Amino acid sequence: MTIKRYGSLGGVGTGGQHLPFSSAVEAGGWLMVSGQTPMTDGEVVEGGIVEQSRLAIQNCLDIMQQAGYGLDSVVHVTVILTDARYFQSFNKVFKEVFGAHPPARICAVASLVVDCKVEVDVTCYKAP
Repeated sequence: MTIKRYGSLGGVGTGGQHLPFSSAVEAGGWLMVSGQTPMTDGEVVEGGIVEQSRLAIQNCLDIMQQAGYGLDSVVHVTVILTDARYFQSFNKVFKEVFGAHPPARICAVASLVVDCKVEVDVTCYKAP
C-alpha cells in the first residue's frame, strides 16, 4: 500500500509556529484530513460560530480537493466545539455543506489549543 502525505512540510499556526504534521494522509483509498480550525495564513479569523464553522469546513474541503476527493467521498466528520450552545448553529452550516451527502459524525465539546470556537476533521474514501 502506498501512503501519500499532503502538506507534510507542515503548515503555519498562530504566531507563525511551524505545524509538525501533514494536513492530510492518503492510503488505500482513504484520506484522513487533520483537524482544521478557522484560520487563514496562520491566523484565526474572528467571527461567530457560523463564520468560523464555514471556514473550518472550507479548509477541509480545500485539502480534500487538492487530494482529488469531493463531498460525496466524505464518510465521517469529527467536530469539536468549545461551547455546547454552538451546536444548533453548527448544525445549520453542516447541513448547508453536507445536506446532499450526509456523512457519519461525532460532535464533542472541549477546549481547543487554538483560540477559536470550532475544529473539524474529515475522513474520506474512494475506491483505489
